[in-house]
Amino acid sequence: METREILDDVMAFASILSVFVLALVQLVKNSINIPRNAVPIIGLVIGLFIGAAAYPFTELDIVLRLWSGGLAGLSATGLFELAFKDRPGTTKE
Repeated sequence: METREILDDVMAFASILSVFVLALVQLVKNSINIPRNAVPIIGLVIGLFIGAAAYPFTELDIVLRLWSGGLAGLSATGLFELAFKDRPGTTKE
């Protein structure tokens, strides 16, 4: 498989996973009182878990599924906000 095809598959799979990761991150944010700075890390972990658990739905190798899940987790939580915004406080006030 060509590199470009692999990257296209990873990005397509990450786009699909991001919907599920976003829903789970919102569920965690609204259920548990956690610091806002920890939300991107939680999104990344959830994304990695969903990517690894999605083996019946794709033919991608585990490494590519983990990359897709990681990208989905970071995009679902907003990597920009992690890097450029100060987010004090907790999620459930």
